[in-house]
Amino acid sequence: MGILEKSVLRGIAAFLAILSIYFLILTLVSGWQFTWEQFSRYWYYIISLSLGFGIQFSLYSYLRGIIKEQQAGQVLATTGTTSIAAMISCCTHYLTNILPILGVTGIITFVGQYQVQFFWIGLLFNFLGIIYIGNNVRIVSKL
Repeated sequence: MGILEKSVLRGIAAFLAILSIYFLILTLVSGWQFTWEQFSRYWYYIISLSLGFGIQFSLYSYLRGIIKEQQAGQVLATTGTTSIAAMISCCTHYLTNILPILGVTGIITFVGQYQVQFFWIGLLFNFLGIIYIGNNVRIVSKL
């Protein structure tokens, strides 16, 4: 199995993992009925965010595979740090999914009040992360 196939499978696994975590955490905190109501109401955001995460993970995995295959020190120095930074910056918006666990009422109220806006911010970060990591893949592929 090649780098591309492994990366796609890892992306699918990441997509399924983030969805599972969403359902698990929300069900443990608020019960299945609330979880299903939230998912039914916001499914297009939740699926889009999860899909974006899966794509980012797949691209990141592919980038790492290319770097390992090329074994070029310059490539590692150039893309290693930037890819890690991209993954961290693109995934921090998922923290809003675990804020209910923290039990901070003010934060929960704030997040609940602006939930749709947080979804849009998350989608924006997903889009920017895909472009950023995709650009790194394009650059490394040319070397």
